[in-house]
Amino acid sequence: MLFEVWAPKAEERVSLWLEGVELPMERDTGGLEGWWNVQAQAAAGARYGFSLDGGPVLPDPRSRRQPEGPDGPSAVVDQDGHSWRCDWAGRPLTGDSVLYELHIGTWTHAGTLDAAADHLGELAELGITHVELMPLCPFPGVHGWGYEGVSPWAVHEPYGGPEALKRFVDTAHGHGLGVVLDVVHNHLGPSGNYLPAFGPYFTEAHHTPWGAAVNLDAPGSDEVRAYLLGSALAWLRDYRIDGLRLDAIHALADSRALTFLEEMSSAVDELSAELDRPLFLIAESDRCDPRTTRPREEGGLGLHAQWNDDFHHALHTALTGESHGYYADFARAPLAALAKTLSRCFFHDGAYSTFRGRTHGRPVDVVRTPAHRFLGYAQTHDQIGNRALGDRLSAMLSPGLLACAATLVLTGPFIPMLFMGEEWGARTPWQFFTDHTDPDLARAVRDGRRREFAAHGWAAEEIPDPQDPATRERSCLDRAERERPGHARLLAWHRELIALRREQPDLADPDLAAVRTAYDEQARWLAFRRGDLRIALNFADVPAAIPLGGTRPRGAGEGGGNGGARILAAWEPVVPPGADGVLRLPPQSCAVVAET
Repeated sequence: MLFEVWAPKAEERVSLWLEGVELPMERDTGGLEGWWNVQAQAAAGARYGFSLDGGPVLPDPRSRRQPEGPDGPSAVVDQDGHSWRCDWAGRPLTGDSVLYELHIGTWTHAGTLDAAADHLGELAELGITHVELMPLCPFPGVHGWGYEGVSPWAVHEPYGGPEALKRFVDTAHGHGLGVVLDVVHNHLGPSGNYLPAFGPYFTEAHHTPWGAAVNLDAPGSDEVRAYLLGSALAWLRDYRIDGLRLDAIHALADSRALTFLEEMSSAVDELSAELDRPLFLIAESDRCDPRTTRPREEGGLGLHAQWNDDFHHALHTALTGESHGYYADFARAPLAALAKTLSRCFFHDGAYSTFRGRTHGRPVDVVRTPAHRFLGYAQTHDQIGNRALGDRLSAMLSPGLLACAATLVLTGPFIPMLFMGEEWGARTPWQFFTDHTDPDLARAVRDGRRREFAAHGWAAEEIPDPQDPATRERSCLDRAERERPGHARLLAWHRELIALRREQPDLADPDLAAVRTAYDEQARWLAFRRGDLRIALNFADVPAAIPLGGTRPRGAGEGGGNGGARILAAWEPVVPPGADGVLRLPPQSCAVVAET
């Protein structure tokens, strides 16, 4: 087989060390500057690495497997050796898609891909269409979030390595579930990151919260971009993954005319055509810029969807009343903010942001932009785990308000996404945890997190120690909760709403311009229209009379109502609106009403 490596920093020689034997490599003289290669016989599992100018043996930057962790040797992987069982045609993002974000290390106590695969049937039965996995690249130790990974072509060995990921994807596809993988291109972890020894993978021309930026536009950036693109396409091609979630694209410093993200979206579309199955990219971005998902031929980046944090922030403030940090802008009039995001997508669409101290964002053209370009959610790993105690909404809200959150997410115009355990109101927190093997780095992470929250009034001893194994253990789901009365009721509500989204074409309608909202900030109710459906929510502690309008008087309605409407779903028993079109909702409750 051919072993090759891009190592422009090598001055005189590069050696392949294969199973303890040194093999000199030759410079590529075909015009690919900085490349070295050698042919050698190697079976799957063979350990190898590269030495530059007689230095230490380092892992392959394009390693497909790191069986001994980021600091150990790489291992040969036979990508064609897996026997796929499921003949999978793919599953695109559409209006009736429902995503489910999960973290392999805490989805089960075992924390492996094989253990996670055993529970995929639960998600299919719930009505989920796509599982979104948090990052899987190798990182130090056993347990962590995965955002400090290195070796972006490899799979974390404690999760099961490459073969376990293929088994997981095959099982998911067998259940009819698409698989989305969260990938991180904006930085690599500080521990086990040997890329700077090989070439200019990073540049001091730009700086990010993690230090020097990944080199996307400085000298040598052609090969760096090809490195990241190759990794992205490998997940889609070799592991049959259906889509990628791109972490924090706003942190990708790129001044080139053809941006890295355009290049990636084009390459993914080409691979989709080649494989004859749908593939897609989902961006995480705080720019509030509709050009992120606008087609390339219209001057956009051509990504297929993006997370909508503005919708989350408006919903969070409406539910909790929190007003610190970036919630401040939304908390002034949370129902107005929520209504705006439901119908216009972004709250910050050129409006002033107090958090940033400037105006922010651009308006979305709701006539030309389909709703499934955006994901809507009440909770994510970020919005839970970056809180001081990793507390979920279930730790602070009543069952009725949790039901309201589910209703907004699952009947709203955006593609819904749930965070693992949200569907039953899991009471387990999801906290920030690490397993750094470098004691100095472990101490720096622990102290830095405590300093961060000390600025908000938290005592150091109140902040969970990321390095304490108990922090990860607390974050593992307790599936026994699913059967307990309050949790089981919320789980049934999620199942009912997901089924309703699939059954009612109006709930999958991509027409953002057709969404109509009404609200009363003081009375704390909100209603919105999706075609012939009205979704009403009462966040208040007292009953609400919500004028839905649009009903056509006729004979006695279902359940005793007098108007031309019927209740499709309700958290608490309610009577359909009468001829006056007024729906009377109990406190902290919600309903979906169909006009007939």
